[in-house]
Amino acid sequence: MIQKLCKRIVLTLCVGMSVAFALDDEVKSLEKDCNGGNAGACVDLGNMYDFGYPFKQDYKKAAELYQKACNGGDALGCYNLGLMYANGKGVKQDYKKAAELFQKACNSGNALGCSNLGVMYCDGKGVKQDYKKAAELFQKACNSGNALGCSNLGVMYRDGKGVKQDYKKATELYQKACNSGNAGGCYNLGVMYADGEGVKQDYKKAAELFQKACNSGNALGCSNLGVMYADGEGVKQNKSKAKKLFGDACDMGYQGGCDAYRELNEAGVQ
Repeated sequence: MIQKLCKRIVLTLCVGMSVAFALDDEVKSLEKDCNGGNAGACVDLGNMYDFGYPFKQDYKKAAELYQKACNGGDALGCYNLGLMYANGKGVKQDYKKAAELFQKACNSGNALGCSNLGVMYCDGKGVKQDYKKAAELFQKACNSGNALGCSNLGVMYRDGKGVKQDYKKATELYQKACNSGNAGGCYNLGVMYADGEGVKQDYKKAAELFQKACNSGNALGCSNLGVMYADGEGVKQNKSKAKKLFGDACDMGYQGGCDAYRELNEAGVQ
């Protein structure tokens, strides 16, 4: 099955964490710079509170620092604060506020801001649902090198949401995303090869792509590869291997993997 239309917003470690292992004097220097109006230093400090190193994790403090950075014109500060509002961390969950912050980040050239704003338009959270606008934002993110934007735009072309349905275009976008390390792009491209949509049907290629997605932590990739091993499509049939892959998918939180694992277990597959 194809992945959900728009990837759920998740907290993404997008900040250069060169200060993650900072010594006390470096932390003090960042605090001084932040208080002196250096927005980038505020973002770095916010990350420290956000991820709990070297300070005790404190989402409220992180949000305050991201706010200070955003007010100082730092696009990454706006983006990270948008995530806090979208996920209700350190602040009361507010999709409208999150969308406004992603818009501000996007306008300042932050590709992740554009991509996440596209998700908001796709899901109708904080803004009126608008697939055309979502596709435009994913395109902007993709053009800026954001792999998730490319993958999400591929789904729009695959499903004909906000753009004219075009399987070939979808596969090209998935390939671009996959080449950039996006596991969802690899997974979705594997689905296209398995179904023969936009490309010539090729189970072996599909299995390779599901493997790549699985190796990158994509539960659906693991589960679909398990199906291919169970059925002997694109790979030599191996139900024990299939069972392990279903178990991996289950461990990653995919219920379908849990169900398939249980079925093979009850059938006596070792």
